[in-house]
Amino acid sequence: MSGSSTVNATGVYGSLGVPASGNVPGGRSGAVSWIDGSGNLWLFGGYSRVGVPASADSTYLNDLWEFNATSKEWAWVSGGDTGFAWGVYGSLGVPAAGNVPGARQAAANWIDKSGNLWLFGGYEQYEGGSAYLNDLWEFNPTSKGWTWVSGSNGYGSWGEYGPQGIPGARVGAASWIDSSGNLWLFGGNGEGEAENCVGCGLNDLWEFNPTSKVWTWVSGSDTESALGSYGTQGTPGTGNVPGARSGAVSWIDGSGNLWLYGGNGYDSVGINGLLNDLWEYSPTAKTWTWVSGSKTANAAGVYGNLGTPAATNVPGARSGAVSWIDGSGNLWLFGGGGNNSTVTGGDFNDLWEFSPTSKGWIWMGGSDAANNAPGVYGSLGVPATTNVPGARSGAVSWIDGSGDLWFFGGDGYDSTGTQGYLNDLWHYQP
Repeated sequence: MSGSSTVNATGVYGSLGVPASGNVPGGRSGAVSWIDGSGNLWLFGGYSRVGVPASADSTYLNDLWEFNATSKEWAWVSGGDTGFAWGVYGSLGVPAAGNVPGARQAAANWIDKSGNLWLFGGYEQYEGGSAYLNDLWEFNPTSKGWTWVSGSNGYGSWGEYGPQGIPGARVGAASWIDSSGNLWLFGGNGEGEAENCVGCGLNDLWEFNPTSKVWTWVSGSDTESALGSYGTQGTPGTGNVPGARSGAVSWIDGSGNLWLYGGNGYDSVGINGLLNDLWEYSPTAKTWTWVSGSKTANAAGVYGNLGTPAATNVPGARSGAVSWIDGSGNLWLFGGGGNNSTVTGGDFNDLWEFSPTSKGWIWMGGSDAANNAPGVYGSLGVPATTNVPGARSGAVSWIDGSGDLWFFGGDGYDSTGTQGYLNDLWHYQP
């Protein structure tokens, strides 16, 4: 739908706030995404070589973009058009025209019922070092203004797990928003409470109430590197909990249950590796259920036949995939870095569908064997059954009002099989 079929494309920013057919974000990985009530796609930040020579180190970004799915135009809305921009926090809880989060990658994100965008944490590099963040921001698409809502305007803050606590700084957490508008956050790599491990895996589950501005620690450990406690597959239990991890993907279903898949973290016996376990959390019962996949790390995928459900089908262990939930409540998973049926290591471009009703996975597209597969782009804006995005991890995704899937960029492989940062925008119609 947009962007380049080759890697490391530079962004074309145009004028701030003005959509144009030539505008496009540069290639990147680890951005965050939202979709608003009008069906427009939003993209923030990430990690890229945009604006620096190919021989130089990559840069962190804080640019905010809007894509109009009707006009097919991007608009640069907020943030800098160069890397390593500092945050401007202003006063806690007070919106101001000059406020903006600093450049970062792999933050957590939500959109609320009013169409406001929320952003938490991530990993930022600055002059003299780099660190994890735990700042929470709200963006109003109408006023185009940012508000610093919670957390620290500094670096590396530890978690506070008591009453009215706050999650510690982290990167690669999973996130959800429930029907009441509360924000949910799970895990990532960062700072627990024990202060004995910087950047280690977390498995704490938090809920944030945007009205009271209060965080609640709901589940999981206040220390780092916690093992998974799986219990019996398909059976909820108060002692069940996923192990610490980052780079997992998340969905929320029509009943308000939270779903979590994979990532890089700890299995049931303490092995740190890639995971393919699927979990469901009931906010009502406050219990986790291990639904599918292995309780040991680095499991291979079982693909079966393309488009055919089978009880034994399961994606291989991976991190940095993208996810959606469609209008029928089915879960969708694409790509990531990890394991497929025959290859350990590399990026993948396999597409999967999971039915929460049947508890079954279906391999829907992409390769079941080739790692680092190049993309087949076809013609810009023209759907074709032979089209397929190249293998990648760290892309971002959206689902529109028609139940169609969208995703953008990541670190992966272009039409020539060259690896780098991508800025291609794809639309998939289930």
